[in-house]
Amino acid sequence: MQRRSLMKAALTAATLTAFGATAAFAENPVLKIGFVGVTSGPAAAWGISNQRSMEARAAWINETGGYTIGDTTYDIEIVSFDDQKDPKRAIAGMEKMAQEGIHYVVGPNVDDGAAAVRPVAESNGIMYFPYAFPKELYQAPASNAVLGMVANYQSGPAIYKYLMENEGVKTVAFIAANESDPLSQRDGGVEAAEALGLEVVSASVTYQVDTTDFTPVLTPVMRAQPDLLVLSGVSPANAPQLIRSARELGFQGLISTETAQDAGVLAEGAGDLANGFISVGGASTPELASPMMNEFVQRYTDMFGEYNDESNTKVYALEYILETLKADPSAITDVDAFQATMDTFEAPNPYMNGDAKLRYVGMSSFGQRRQVAVPLVVNVYQDGAFETLFVAEVD
Repeated sequence: MQRRSLMKAALTAATLTAFGATAAFAENPVLKIGFVGVTSGPAAAWGISNQRSMEARAAWINETGGYTIGDTTYDIEIVSFDDQKDPKRAIAGMEKMAQEGIHYVVGPNVDDGAAAVRPVAESNGIMYFPYAFPKELYQAPASNAVLGMVANYQSGPAIYKYLMENEGVKTVAFIAANESDPLSQRDGGVEAAEALGLEVVSASVTYQVDTTDFTPVLTPVMRAQPDLLVLSGVSPANAPQLIRSARELGFQGLISTETAQDAGVLAEGAGDLANGFISVGGASTPELASPMMNEFVQRYTDMFGEYNDESNTKVYALEYILETLKADPSAITDVDAFQATMDTFEAPNPYMNGDAKLRYVGMSSFGQRRQVAVPLVVNVYQDGAFETLFVAEVD
């Protein structure tokens, strides 16, 4: 009896071993895509939206059988690195990606980090998709960076022109954190505003990112009584503090920014005082959103317990990478092939209704196709949520 039990156990073990080997053999090979960006500190919402968008989409792909590129179907693995908005850590993160043999990376989220990782990316054959605005990252001779969103020098003029035509805005003031990213965005905003004929009444006031009392910072700006106050490059953590201070000082004009924001953070930090605040939103509206976009939002929400409207834009980078690799499978290990494909690449946009296409743009701004084509959706905050103000396109 004991012998029969042992034989049965041995046969069962052998069967399970064979089954395990078959299951292991049947598993898809893994394609790693990297993320290097900020997921902690005042600007964390930007990078968290990136990482969660990638993870939600990758989980969806893997759950439904993987992603087929050429003759191979892959499971997608997202390898993430929090650079803490520190250029040195961003470099370390990109070096980690190179060590793991990863050729496609989303991020970093800020100008300093995106510029810092450029030598590492170019020397290790990595294409990276930053959410950063310096034109030199996307203009020749640079070739490895692809702008993952609409830049401030593209969205700013669109916002200012809309407010001039629809709200009668004639004067504008700018305020920025004393860091390279916000200061660069301020300078671009001033240039765009002046080109449109707006009078810039204040553009020299700055603040430290760890400021807790913005009243003395904003007081001289309020004396100028602008029709529009632009919070250049403002982080999601600082935006509600600045808005609250401006309103408590009696400012009745419009407030805007060219950076994406978090409705939950605005609601918690400024409440109704944030009503009317204008920002760049995710690349979708209820009218534009396809069934696939709606399912992505639901899957993201189920996975993380909440949703960030900015992920309507952040979902695109991974999709662009995978679809471009599908167009030329040799690009999986050869970024030169990826770059060659970009000039003529076109695929259906699964996240928008109608006949919208995934394609690379940027000729007007950079002289080469180094930007993903996503709609420019401009939002206005109202009672805890974003509403669409207008939608535009970037070439």
